Amino acid sequence: MPPQVTVLSTGGTIASTDGEGGATPSKRGAALVDAVPELGEYAEVEVRDVALRPSFDMDFETVAATAHAARDAAVDGADGVVVTHGTDTMEESAYYLDLALDLDVPVVFTGAQRRPNEVSADGPSNLLTAVRAAVDESFTGRGGVYVAFDEQLHAARDATKIHTSDLDAFASPDASPVARFTREGTRLLREPGSRSASVDAIESSKDVAVVQSYIGADDRQLRSVVEAEADGVVLEGTGLGNATNALGEAAGSLAEDGYPVVVTTRCQGGAVAPVYGSPGGGETLRDRRVIDGSDLPAHKARIKLMLVLESVGDDLAAIRAAFE
Repeated sequence: MPPQVTVLSTGGTIASTDGEGGATPSKRGAALVDAVPELGEYAEVEVRDVALRPSFDMDFETVAATAHAARDAAVDGADGVVVTHGTDTMEESAYYLDLALDLDVPVVFTGAQRRPNEVSADGPSNLLTAVRAAVDESFTGRGGVYVAFDEQLHAARDATKIHTSDLDAFASPDASPVARFTREGTRLLREPGSRSASVDAIESSKDVAVVQSYIGADDRQLRSVVEAEADGVVLEGTGLGNATNALGEAAGSLAEDGYPVVVTTRCQGGAVAPVYGSPGGGETLRDRRVIDGSDLPAHKARIKLMLVLESVGDDLAAIRAAFE
């Protein structure tokens, strides 16, 4: 019996066609699978449509529905799950599932930079890579969530989109891909499996905002977030995780009052580190109980904080421990 793969379709460029008002997702999952008959050489494929939307307008209800569908597929006996998704926010959805699920089967996200009707569309090749990864014996029983693109496989925690239009759109800053897929087979570069500790939540009603530091940034962004009664905030700092003095003073004051504040860096590589003093320096922020976001980019730290808050509530010690 061939391996069983469930493809969950959510829309994105891989499913988009031209229209009078611009390109929009219009192709269902079955059409995407039927366009790649080579998939049958690797697996028996079942298709489930979850959504039909561009990923720049993805919402957390759809992401949670995708997580539930992936878990259901695993329970139903799938050997692997593939999610077709737009590239704009693919890394966010993939990381969400990496945190929310703890499955034995791999979940592989993929998509396209070119629509199906464009010359040299990359969707079919990426879908084939994703299915190959989902049934590859190196990943059997290892679980984890991944992004498959341009014959490379990236861990969801590490993957990020680095180019607006290149076919080689994703990379893992400070890390290599987990694997490369060639005509000859699989070249394993890193140990398979999740790079994330699971969080006991698949859905989250928590509101977490991102505030950025830049030259001249004051505390208006942060004050507006608090006034809107957000449940937490991620401070995207500069360099090693620093902020302007005005923004740092406000963030530190909130953290000392028990409000969840996580600091990250806008740099693509490296992690935050407490080095500098002054109100906005990383050493001062740490001393004032701002949580260290390590090497997570702000948009992924936001997702993690949302799910952690849903799981542990306002237990600041547990929130801090989840980021350690």
